[in-house]
Amino acid sequence: QVHLVESGGGSVQAGGSLELTCRGSDYRIGGYCVAWFRQVPGKEREGVAGMNRIGGAGLMYSDAVKGRFTISRDATNIYLQMNNLKFEDTGTYYCAARSSAYCSTLTAAEFAFWGQGTEVSVGS
Repeated sequence: QVHLVESGGGSVQAGGSLELTCRGSDYRIGGYCVAWFRQVPGKEREGVAGMNRIGGAGLMYSDAVKGRFTISRDATNIYLQMNNLKFEDTGTYYCAARSSAYCSTLTAAEFAFWGQGTEVSVGS
């Protein structure tokens, strides 16, 4: 069982930046596809960024965040740098992992391991 813990959420004005961190419990996560999702009340969880295993090329971004968000990782942690934040980026952000090396899609049902979420609030 891989455990994930997010941190770094907070409140920021539109146009500002935040960096989220997801700490993984062990080195197995280095071989997994990892991703960031977000959710607002009443809506489905939305995949915003994904990254293949360490050493495997391939990044995925949703159209809503492409060019503003950057996903990165090291041995056990996953990061989401969020720049030029917009009001519509407000939500609860979750990191997730799946025990396959490559991210084929950013579909929540395909990810088995989840963090507890961290809140991001962007003022307009």
